[in-house]
Amino acid sequence: MPPILPRRTLLAAPAALLAAPALGQGTAPGAWPQRPIRIVVPFGGGGGSDVTTRIIAPRLQDVLGQPVVIENRAGAGGVVGTDYVAKQPPNGEVFALSTLSPIGLAPGLPAPMPFDPIRDLTPVAPTVFVPIGLAITQRGVNARTAQEFVALMKARPGFYQYGSSGVGSSGHIAAATFAIRTGAEAIHVPYRGGGQVFTALQSGEIHYCCDIASLLKPFHDAGTARIVFMATDDRSSLVPDVPTAREAGMPDYKAYSWYGIFGPAGLPRPIVDRMAQALETVLSDPTIKRRFEEMGTPAMTGWTPDRFAAYVREENATWAPLVRSLNIRE
Repeated sequence: MPPILPRRTLLAAPAALLAAPALGQGTAPGAWPQRPIRIVVPFGGGGGSDVTTRIIAPRLQDVLGQPVVIENRAGAGGVVGTDYVAKQPPNGEVFALSTLSPIGLAPGLPAPMPFDPIRDLTPVAPTVFVPIGLAITQRGVNARTAQEFVALMKARPGFYQYGSSGVGSSGHIAAATFAIRTGAEAIHVPYRGGGQVFTALQSGEIHYCCDIASLLKPFHDAGTARIVFMATDDRSSLVPDVPTAREAGMPDYKAYSWYGIFGPAGLPRPIVDRMAQALETVLSDPTIKRRFEEMGTPAMTGWTPDRFAAYVREENATWAPLVRSLNIRE
């Protein structure tokens, strides 16, 4: 992703921000939810957003007292599934576990957006922060460092390919930016989910990709792929042998994402507040917090809906112009 933004302090909030309205304020006790809740994951199975939702959903179901059903609607880097939710009635029955990709990155690409991320969605709460690393296949690629891989790419412009879970996804923008920043040429191969990307990486069908450390680590440990850097300020405890981007010779390169829960525009505030408080309860559960720490995607607790809405506006206003300036194509 574009390298100029420092990593923000996103994972904790001052105590004053925790004073969210009481659950269901403005509605009769138990008025919502009365029906099962669907959470649409706008990516295919096996990726970070899918795994995150499947960790959260069972506990969220316990807290809300209604079934929570996960539905994958992949396509266009998260745009298809998020657009589907944006067009649903605002009755609290359908939410999206969306990401920075369709909210801030895809709007900067040439393809027209079928919805407005700010106007057509109701931000409810963030879930996890997502540092990103870059991995290269070890099938037919004789490189063990980022600099060695860049040299190979420059020697054969347009030969090397990178995969992502769709045009405009965080993995797409991060991988494209890597090529642009290093002056190399590479071809984008979009897939419908992270699982397909990882299969292609191990087989050598693609040469590199960008994703979270916990999902890349099994291939790194097995020797089928190699994480050449993590775009973080400090080394990841999950892969302590992997250098940071700065250590790998790319001091200005930054890449991250985040996942959050959104409803359609016009979602009543009592529903927003109750869902946000339920998510806070889930994300604050020690077992779930530990699970996300082990994945290298720390839970974003202590956020109110208003704070998250402001953050979403800021991310959209920041990233869309930056992506546009990079002139990234499919």
